[in-house]
Amino acid sequence: MTVKLKIIKTIAQLRECVDAWRSGGDRIVLVPTMGALHEGHLSLVKMARDKGDRTVVSIFVNPAQFAPNEDFGSYPREHDEDLQKLTSLGVDLVFMPPREEVYPQDFSTHVEVQGLSEGLCGVSRPHFFGGVATVVAKLLNQCRPDVAIFGEKDYQQLLVIRRMARDLDMDVEILGGPLIREGDGLAMSSRNAYLSPQEREKAPLLHQTISELAEQLANGGSIAELCETAAKRLALAGFEVDYLEVRNADNLAPVTTHTGEPARVFAAAMLGKTRLIDNVAVPDRKK
Repeated sequence: MTVKLKIIKTIAQLRECVDAWRSGGDRIVLVPTMGALHEGHLSLVKMARDKGDRTVVSIFVNPAQFAPNEDFGSYPREHDEDLQKLTSLGVDLVFMPPREEVYPQDFSTHVEVQGLSEGLCGVSRPHFFGGVATVVAKLLNQCRPDVAIFGEKDYQQLLVIRRMARDLDMDVEILGGPLIREGDGLAMSSRNAYLSPQEREKAPLLHQTISELAEQLANGGSIAELCETAAKRLALAGFEVDYLEVRNADNLAPVTTHTGEPARVFAAAMLGKTRLIDNVAVPDRKK
């Protein structure tokens, strides 16, 4: 017998439902999304089912994380397809609030995480992490989950949210789910739908380039020289590189000389009208 997916649009209904589950001893896991769900999102949902008794997925295209010149209006919205996918995975509840439920007309509060949000994507998109931190803080307060799961494709975002939850004494465990890729290595993203056929063919070069860079760094190569060479390779292929950097995997501090600490290569680039981001771990030399 198929259980009908519970779809809720108000905070009051969400809390009523979650409180009832919690009073029965259930462990609640939240997966926040903006919809247009792909296998990367669905891997987080599957992870959520293993981490608790009840799985809540939110679908909300958050206007606070888009600048006026960005793609809020055209961001993919595929609610019927999303709900079918979530039903097939046995999700207990989908929270789909309208904009005015999340941001009432007189809303005037902003959450900012300093430090972690100031480099990488925070340079070209200075509005972004404040918008993310604000909406995630609201979702965590609205749902009050035991666990919330975010994808490692948005690695900087994951660390920002983890720090916010720690600093604000939120009683929630923030987990990261592995980055999921297409067969050719392209990191799965809802925005990949913007790529033309020609751009889609070229897009995997981003992952290939930073993966090769990470391997070279593990073998003792110069970070500055390797990053410069990799950025030129992407530019020659038609990418407009926003950044290509090596950072500490725990605190995002810039790494200028790799001495064995956990490190990752981070990259963002425009390919046509599509912004692609990716990251890979620098292998441990000892392995």
